[in-house]
Amino acid sequence: MFRIALLSAAAASALAMPAAAADVQIQATGPVVELTVQGSVDAAPDIARVGAGVTTQAPTAVEAMRLNAAAMSAVVARIRQLGIAERDIQTTSVSLGAQYDYDQGTQRQVFRGYQASNRVSVVLRRIDRTGVVLDALVAAGATDISGPDWSLDDDTAARRQARARALESATALVADYARATGHSGSRLLSIEEAVSSPGPVPMYRMALREAADASTPVVPGQVEAGVTLTVRYELTK
Repeated sequence: MFRIALLSAAAASALAMPAAAADVQIQATGPVVELTVQGSVDAAPDIARVGAGVTTQAPTAVEAMRLNAAAMSAVVARIRQLGIAERDIQTTSVSLGAQYDYDQGTQRQVFRGYQASNRVSVVLRRIDRTGVVLDALVAAGATDISGPDWSLDDDTAARRQARARALESATALVADYARATGHSGSRLLSIEEAVSSPGPVPMYRMALREAADASTPVVPGQVEAGVTLTVRYELTK
């Protein structure tokens, strides 16, 4: 994807940065081409993030929290037994709220108790064990599971490749515009970079009785590392 803006020399001067940054502003005397290009590479993930939670209900708030604490303690203990480091376990939410049913006959809300929930996020550095870990969490008492969310522990090299691809595209495009407009070449004025955001995390829920004897199958596939560059060139004679 790219975006083009052809500017006159006067317009290019009007785009100068504030005075505080004027010492790094490159002034243009010829037409300016602004391109927005994207580059991406696919790589095999080496990190999986999963979420596990427990939801409990009881007539009173105290009882709902007590039941939840006991169940969640068992889940966290199982996570530690699986050899997952403390730095890779993080509580992401704790909630408690009153629950109501709607009575169609009286058209009124009927109080039915309290619901407590607690969720943790777990980083798995051995992604080949993801299915085993998910099953173990459910067996330990987790009532909902989210993920896995695949990623790279260090995406520096992948983004470097993506950046190079984006710059190659920008260089080829500006050369096309220079030839088409009778210019001999171009001069780089500025580069701005934006990093692609990760996609949404898939979620599913399961009850303990629904867990299969075999490990839950998971396929990591590939993850994408990408950058978006906004590049400005001056066309030269």
